[in-house]
Amino acid sequence: MVFANLIFLYLFLPANFLLYFLTKNQTYRNVVLIAFSLFFYAWGEPVWIVALLFSGTIDYFHGLFIERHMGKKIAVLGVVSSLVLNLGLLFTFKYSGFAVENLNLLLGTGIPVPGFALPIGISFYTFQTISYSVDVYRGKVKAQHSFMTFLLFVSLYHRLVAGPIVRYSEVEHEIGEEIPTWQGMGDGISRFCVGLLKKVAVANYAGKLLGQYLAGSLSELSLPGAWFGALMFSIQLYYDFSGYSDMALGLGRMFGCHYYENFSYPYIAKSATEFWRRWHISLGGFFRDYVYISLGGNRRLVYRNIFIVWFLTGLWHGASWNYILWGLYYGLFLAIERLFLGELLKKLPAFFSHLYLILITLVGWTVFYFEDLGSLGEALGVMFGFAGRPVKDTGLGIAVTNNIFWLILALAFCAPILPLLKRKIAGIKSAHARVAVLYGRAAVSLAILLICTAMLVGESYNPFLYFKF
Repeated sequence: MVFANLIFLYLFLPANFLLYFLTKNQTYRNVVLIAFSLFFYAWGEPVWIVALLFSGTIDYFHGLFIERHMGKKIAVLGVVSSLVLNLGLLFTFKYSGFAVENLNLLLGTGIPVPGFALPIGISFYTFQTISYSVDVYRGKVKAQHSFMTFLLFVSLYHRLVAGPIVRYSEVEHEIGEEIPTWQGMGDGISRFCVGLLKKVAVANYAGKLLGQYLAGSLSELSLPGAWFGALMFSIQLYYDFSGYSDMALGLGRMFGCHYYENFSYPYIAKSATEFWRRWHISLGGFFRDYVYISLGGNRRLVYRNIFIVWFLTGLWHGASWNYILWGLYYGLFLAIERLFLGELLKKLPAFFSHLYLILITLVGWTVFYFEDLGSLGEALGVMFGFAGRPVKDTGLGIAVTNNIFWLILALAFCAPILPLLKRKIAGIKSAHARVAVLYGRAAVSLAILLICTAMLVGESYNPFLYFKF
């Protein structure tokens, strides 16, 4: 099940609210949340629950084992076991087929390719449980002795299938003891509706336009059409993923949980380094704290560490060579910026450094989009004028004209307009004005819900882009 779904909006979530708030005992409330989370996760394929419960159970016991032997060498065994079992689980379901295919190509063997279905969200929850075991070993958190509370941390449906990657240390003092408030409920509903609008009205629509260009016949693709297709994918991916993150943060606030921001308007960045401080912040933080720093960070072999991290970042996103190329592509730019380009970009007028970021991002998302390397090469050839395709595209001009207001708004809200409005509203002193703002926010949220409902009714195109991650 996903958030941008009528069954979730009008059956699952209301039922969850009703049972949760009718239950006064906190222990029973946690049981309700776990039951709904497991049902949410089992909606597509119930067998996937086995992998989720396996990951959660082994790391519950890993935490206890590490704490019991804290300060002794044997405690390392708990960390190693957590890494081996969780990464083994991830490899089996996500990468085994890719590994066997490449082994067959390399050695000319005929090993049968495993046909495992990918458990949704496995890359998110395995990283969450790994971070828990490592943090217990490092003494950053105490081991959780209640299995039910730990299972709630692992399975909570708010951020289970599309992140953000929430570390136990971030919710240690509220998981299982959430305190919902009316203020939190209002903030959460508003945030959820903004995320829903991003997904339904922007990401899905951008995906339809994308389908006419990069997803169409590349032999008929014009040069401007290739760049427009890359732009549409950039918009779709940002609004889809940040929209899901907004919905996750909103759901958390409704139930008394506080999750860290996962996006901070990445397209306003002026370098690749800044972009990756703003995009998928929880993933970047995970690789920084558990891989980059562990390898030596900025102290030794910095450029080796950068490329290892970005190789793994690319691989995390999918079992295909284009994701690895995409990761190394960004690793290269981050290394160059660290060498000299970063200082140069700071001295340039903001327009030029921002243009640089947009250009490398559009190319980067093109690499990310095409899993077939032949199609990727053809698309890049068209984009850079090596395919002899026309520069003029009448059909594209018509498409842009017909969607000009949508396009302007989609691009405009990649900038921090909403935080600016919130700051203006927060500065209102009048009590009557504040009441009017509260009613206004409720009316806007209701309007967004109704608009998105109307767009979802009978709509067959509602992709979940982060399913493969």
